[in-house]
Amino acid sequence: MENNLPSLRNFPVEALSDEDVKLLDNAARKARIDAVTMVSLAGSGHPAGSLSSMEMYLATYGVANLTPENCNDTDRDYIVVSHGHTSPGAYATLATWGFFEPLDAVANFRLCSSPFQGHVERNVPGIDWGSGNLGQGLAAGVGFALAQKARNNGGRVFVVMGDGEQTKGQVAEARRIAVKEGLSNITALIDYNHIQISGRTEDVMPVDVRSLWEADGWGVLECDGHSFAEIYAALRDAVNDDVPTVIICHTQMGKGISFMEGIPDYHGKAPSKDQYAEAMKELGGDLEYLEKAKSLRGNPMPVGRKIVPNSNNLVYGEPRQYDSETKTDNRSAFGNALADVGALNYKKEDKTPLLVFDCDLAGSVKTADFAKKCPEWFIQTGIQEHATATVAGAASVAGAVSVWADFGVFGLSEAYNQQRLNDINKTNLKLVLTHVGLDVGEDGMTHQSIDYVGLLRNTFGWKLIVPADPNQTDRATRWAIKEAGNVCLAMGRSKLPVLTDEEGKPIFGEDYTFEYGQAVKVRDGKDGAIFALGAMTGKALEAWEILREKGLNFKLFSVATPLAIDTAALREACDTGVVISVEDHHYHNGLGVSIALAMAEERLSAAFMPLGVHSYGASGKSEEVMKQMKLDAASIASQAEECCKGRA
Repeated sequence: MENNLPSLRNFPVEALSDEDVKLLDNAARKARIDAVTMVSLAGSGHPAGSLSSMEMYLATYGVANLTPENCNDTDRDYIVVSHGHTSPGAYATLATWGFFEPLDAVANFRLCSSPFQGHVERNVPGIDWGSGNLGQGLAAGVGFALAQKARNNGGRVFVVMGDGEQTKGQVAEARRIAVKEGLSNITALIDYNHIQISGRTEDVMPVDVRSLWEADGWGVLECDGHSFAEIYAALRDAVNDDVPTVIICHTQMGKGISFMEGIPDYHGKAPSKDQYAEAMKELGGDLEYLEKAKSLRGNPMPVGRKIVPNSNNLVYGEPRQYDSETKTDNRSAFGNALADVGALNYKKEDKTPLLVFDCDLAGSVKTADFAKKCPEWFIQTGIQEHATATVAGAASVAGAVSVWADFGVFGLSEAYNQQRLNDINKTNLKLVLTHVGLDVGEDGMTHQSIDYVGLLRNTFGWKLIVPADPNQTDRATRWAIKEAGNVCLAMGRSKLPVLTDEEGKPIFGEDYTFEYGQAVKVRDGKDGAIFALGAMTGKALEAWEILREKGLNFKLFSVATPLAIDTAALREACDTGVVISVEDHHYHNGLGVSIALAMAEERLSAAFMPLGVHSYGASGKSEEVMKQMKLDAASIASQAEECCKGRA
């Protein structure tokens, strides 16, 4: 698509000329026609905010080094649309700057299977983040800025926001991270039109926007949000500042259409047929444009760009070997492997940056050694889990490998929505959860993460690994860093024995290579089969010994991937007639459910008993809490024996 717009990229002039402004004003008028036509044809959407943001959109995409040619590259400028419901404005802007033909978006807005969804998504060229919920965009921008800073490529980040989302806590968290990390390469713009869905922002939840940003250390500029000359000047000043800068753009909701201006109803309301005609009259549009778009709706359906998780070129090193005399915790094995990989790659020009995020828990989650060896790749964000989840996810799609280690109840249970959006955005995050299951012991039920398998089951892209001992943890850690896409590594806090075969050789030692979806046979037998989740393998092995003394020989499988069941192992297990799952996880949504579902899908049958957590745990030593849940070795053996009797 050709246009006669002035070149704004990288600020070629100090100030816009009158002719430049005239051309841009006309482009904004046409873009408003596109945006209103989209909403009218779809019969739903958010027109008024799209109109108030239009000049912000056009100016920001104009100055940024983000083009149809480089939008799939890593080293460039990034733009985050935080108020993603104003997608008509974003799509109209992208069409104006040549990312696709205007009618592609106008005709197919909010159409099933179209890339032009009601909220912006990454499969539209030029959209760098699917923002979804309000309040997430600034954190995504901070992640992009951290990645570009680590890559040392001069890339800048712009975040376009709404005023209603300024009250959200995640925005404040992201502001503080940006200042702490010295991200002068990020600029935010706020569409300050004073209106949100329920009315005026001052009535819904009053907030002093300028003071909030100033208090957190941001530079603050203000401008007329409908003046291209003022927005351009503010953007130029902002990118040349040595601090993160926000531009408060004073705008009018529904700008350009008289019956929408300043009216909260049109935040999310499509105009009627008569109102559309009035809007086109005021904007100088042609009523036939709507009919033309209607005739092209889904014919043909536009194809969005394909988003795939990033890969990396890190060196992963050789696994450490923990012998049978060693007793350490899985989290320490993770920390050792992470530090090994970091040291091998730190600040080497040809290597992908490996950014490790921490929320004030480095000593507990074992990232402190990495921090010492790779200080510029270690990002301390404080107790700010919601922003950190998004920051780490976004950094992983902008040229970095992201590892975030946190307690299970914080990194996933607390930040579930952020991890869901990371899944939708196809990020490349390595989420390491420690202190999962009942292994937190005395910290009690608030800290016992017994739902992490079930939460990740709700997603479609996350992989989950629950290693059984330090050797498997080391190998799983290196595999996760190498693997493209979102991977969660979950472990408890207690020291564990190195698992060995009946000859005393480490099962996950020198001859073992981690393979996602593989259940490892720890012991063989014919009277039944036990599938143990991760660290519960040790308890199950103790139970196996008790059962053998009673004359019952069970197969024992160690399962590290509860969301990817090894069907070959399951068939072998079902042939015994008795299958038992063991986990210190909610028994209604963990390993047992995965096994039951796999048995149904594979049309396998056996007497099946899922052993797991049936209630929130007490505060006490881990061993005591396990025993209370009947997950100690003696209880596991007793229940397995009863299952065998029931079959007979």
